[in-house]
Amino acid sequence: MRLLKVQAENLRPGMFVAELDRPWLDTPFALQGFVVQNAEEVDYIGRYVDYVYIDADYAGSNLFLPKRPQQEETLKDRLSIKAEFEQAKTSFLSASESLDKVFNALNNGVQTDIRIVRESVQPLIDGVFNNKEAMAVLVRLKASSDYRYQHGISMAVWAAILGRHIGLPLDELEKLVVGCAMCDVGMTRLPDEIFKQIGGLSDYQRQMVELHTHLGMQMVDDNGNADLEILSMIRSHHERMDGSGYPDGLKGNDIPLFARIAGLVDAYDAMITPRPYAPGVSSYDAIQELIQSKGVLFQDALVEQFVQAIGLFPTGSLVELNTGEVGIVVKQNDIRRLKPEVVIVLDKFKRKLDALRLIDLSSDDIGNISWIVQGLRPGSYDVNSEEYFI
Repeated sequence: MRLLKVQAENLRPGMFVAELDRPWLDTPFALQGFVVQNAEEVDYIGRYVDYVYIDADYAGSNLFLPKRPQQEETLKDRLSIKAEFEQAKTSFLSASESLDKVFNALNNGVQTDIRIVRESVQPLIDGVFNNKEAMAVLVRLKASSDYRYQHGISMAVWAAILGRHIGLPLDELEKLVVGCAMCDVGMTRLPDEIFKQIGGLSDYQRQMVELHTHLGMQMVDDNGNADLEILSMIRSHHERMDGSGYPDGLKGNDIPLFARIAGLVDAYDAMITPRPYAPGVSSYDAIQELIQSKGVLFQDALVEQFVQAIGLFPTGSLVELNTGEVGIVVKQNDIRRLKPEVVIVLDKFKRKLDALRLIDLSSDDIGNISWIVQGLRPGSYDVNSEEYFI
């Protein structure tokens, strides 16, 4: 068997699908190994996997693709990510603690094994492959006890989601995730007052903050055995496509690919994370800002792929409908991105409902047509999304 990796959208009738990018049981495909029959099946396969492995030498009989009987999902099914959520939380906290120790060691000039970071982020990568929705919900609900450490781990999670979506090989994905986790190591050399300051930064303080890219790269490089791609991510994750970034004013493709990805996820997580001097914005507003910056600050294709990977209204985010009701997004609609499935938790008077209600905004069966008018910041109207996931 000669296996070739193929993006799901590039499948063609007659190709034999031998392996998937995830366990077979995580898909509705009842047969482990089948021949693609037609374009309709290509679309169907693409709903559940990003890429597959085909047998380039296959010349046997055509095995059709039977679909498992579709069982109607209940509201409980939609909200049932508690086990994955708890596992994701453990991985997130463990990685954050490990990164804290590595950052402090590097800051104090103590030789440390960077493999600690690699080992600590591996469960995050596994979590993204097992249930990216649980990981994404967790990152949005994270506490912000120390922005420097948790921001690095959050960047790692967003990078893992994007890297998996665009089909990076596992070794490259691992390198990307480790680099994102390490991007802000230079921040440990800056005065704590900068991170606690409520007002805007002075020009001098802003110049100090911009030094963190050089400081971070130097700290990791001095530690020895540094990966060049990781060093370039640390140095260049604040470069921008139009040359307006720092420290070198690089433009376009002169910015290393992984640094472009790191810059994108860094900006997104910074926008949705509340800090002393600024409240976090809703995920939808952050996505809109990224879209407006396509081709200027961030690479068009990367922004588009990121939006596809996490959704315009990501799972776990709070939204307000035209009816005044408030809901939590529980399932994406890959075709109609503005029409996800939502669990209504507050009525139009912003009162908690005794019985939750699940609606599919893309369905034509809704008596009164409903749509999302705005995304809401986490905690709006005292709604804690975490308590609704069981």
